[in-house]
Amino acid sequence: MDNPNQAYPGVDPPRAGMSGHCPRCGKGRLFAGYLRLEPVCSRCGLDLAALDSADGPAFFVMSIVSFVVVGLALYTEVAWSPPLYVHVLLWVPLAFILAAPLMRIVKGLMVGLQFRSSAAEGRLQSHDDQ
Repeated sequence: MDNPNQAYPGVDPPRAGMSGHCPRCGKGRLFAGYLRLEPVCSRCGLDLAALDSADGPAFFVMSIVSFVVVGLALYTEVAWSPPLYVHVLLWVPLAFILAAPLMRIVKGLMVGLQFRSSAAEGRLQSHDDQ
């Protein structure tokens, strides 16, 4: 293959990543566990370890979930003023219920986007390299 970052025809890397498949071939498994990436795609041999998205998915999921949960908690407080334990019983489980599936989807999306844009870790150039 000429370009190792070239997607196979008909494969949308972000969509393949969101569904838990390799962003290049769309067939191999992306995840070895719940959030741990496979080291290499079993179908096309793409090095998936280089596409690790670190803490990016957690940031986006926390932002989305906290916006929803805090908004609902504020509305509930203003409308009904329930005791504190009701807030804890409602919003802590909701935060986990929303965040758990979103983490896997957003991580797959970010891996697919990294693959599509050929994103790589930044490197400093020395004066000799210029």
